[in-house]
Amino acid sequence: MTYTRVIIPAFNEEGSIAKVIHDIPSHISEVIVVDNQSTDETFKQAESAGATVLYEGKMGYGHACLKGLSYLKELREPTDIVVFLDGDYSDYPEEMDKIMAPIIQDDIDLVIGARVKSKREPGSMTFPQIFGNWLATTLMRLFFNSGFTDLGPFRAIKYKKLLALKMEDKTYGWTVEMQLKALKQKLTYTEVDINYRNRIGESKVSGTVKGSVMAGVKILGWIFKYSFK
Repeated sequence: MTYTRVIIPAFNEEGSIAKVIHDIPSHISEVIVVDNQSTDETFKQAESAGATVLYEGKMGYGHACLKGLSYLKELREPTDIVVFLDGDYSDYPEEMDKIMAPIIQDDIDLVIGARVKSKREPGSMTFPQIFGNWLATTLMRLFFNSGFTDLGPFRAIKYKKLLALKMEDKTYGWTVEMQLKALKQKLTYTEVDINYRNRIGESKVSGTVKGSVMAGVKILGWIFKYSFK
């Protein structure tokens, strides 16, 4: 039996979080929602939907993910695979088995859900997101001979491999840090094309100029940092 746990960072996702949890395959061992200082009913909605809900008082996507990892380390039950998923319902949680399949069937270490244009709902990704993904993955290909085409947050990774990455980013650089460290440690990886729709609610990153700029700075910072290591 494979024990899979899902970590969902969430900030003001009361309108979507229950839908996300409901659509996650029933065989998943545990769904963990990390409430990152929400001012709405996110915590209550997630709890009512059956998730384990944690609270992280330090703002930042990475802070929330690290909180989830700290929780996993304290469990007595094993964890084989960790899936990361956003709480805004832009991804299709029911595609989780498709994302985990390369790990279970082919022993791949890391799988990224790639938001390819043909499967994206119109308007689901902003221009800064599209350009940022293109720039980051192009630089990764030039510097590290990477095959990544997306920094998509919907991803699955072997738990032990994740621990070995020693993740540290607290904010916007979490996804690119994971991929860069996976390249450096020569993990096996692949991408799976996934469907992507317009999120419920407003984006906290791509929906603001500040968020887009800060995310871009973080992502490029990680790439250049690792290019000189």
